[in-house]
Order: sequence, then structure tokens, then C-alpha cells
Amino acid sequence: MTMQRRDVIRMGALVGLGGWGSAAWAHHGWSSFDQERPIYLEGRAADVKWRNPHAELVLELPQALSLPTDLAQRPLPSQTAGVDGAALLAKAVLPTRRDRRWEIELAPLFRLGQWQMPEIKNGAALSVVGFTFKEEAGAAILRAEYVFLNGKAYGLRSSPA
Repeated sequence: MTMQRRDVIRMGALVGLGGWGSAAWAHHGWSSFDQERPIYLEGRAADVKWRNPHAELVLELPQALSLPTDLAQRPLPSQTAGVDGAALLAKAVLPTRRDRRWEIELAPLFRLGQWQMPEIKNGAALSVVGFTFKEEAGAAILRAEYVFLNGKAYGLRSSPA
């Protein structure tokens, strides 16, 4: 059973973790997410937190979310991790849950800087492809694999190749 972000944070507080220790507990590794089912989301950024251990934001989805017809053909940047981006975009689906607000986990600030990704501001329009917990259980959290912002794609798994 996968522990949800809020449960992990509460556990850290209960055992008295302080400083960096509690931040590390709150961070999810890639293995916490269902990497067999990429999810597509788009909307407007709200409550952006541009900080470590990773940047995060709330994405407010439109009333009617749909997959873009060009998603599988979008050009993707090369990155050092072995990610088959084209296959991932071709498999992307809409979430089955109907939450209008999703917490989006981005990469650490150092990696976002390597990609020269501009700081996302509240109200910015963007889309993401990433992974949620198995069977979309728990909170509406998505770990972003790719971010599409201002007409450019950013890969977040690793550094640029």
C-alpha cells in the first residue's frame, strides 16, 4: 500500500523529524507512481511553490478536459535518463477521477535550472504528462514527466542530454 504525501508528512512530525529530514520524507521517488499509465492534464497554475526538495503547484483544470490531437507528435527534448517520450505521449490518457484541482510535483530547482525552465507563476497556462498513484488512489497528485509551457517541452526525469 502506497503512503500518501500527507500521511508521510504527519508521520515525520510524529517521530520528531526536523529540518531537512522532514522535507526528505515528503518527497516522492518515481517508484511511488504508476509509470505504466501516463496521465495528461492541462490548466492554470495556482499556489506555485518554487522551492526544494522540488517545485510544486496546484493545476486548476478546465471544465472539459480533452487530449490534444497533436500530443503524440509533440517534439520532446533529449534527456540523460532513458525515457521513451514518444511512446509515453502516445499512451497518455485523461484521468478517470474528476478532480478539478491537482497537485503537480515538478523536479528540484537545480534540474529546472539545467533545463532553463522559467519560473511558473500563478495563472500561467501549462500542460503536463506524468504519473499518479496506482489506480489514481488517494490525493490528486501527479508527478510530472514532461511540462509544456509557453510552446516548449521540458523533460523532468533527468538532466538535458
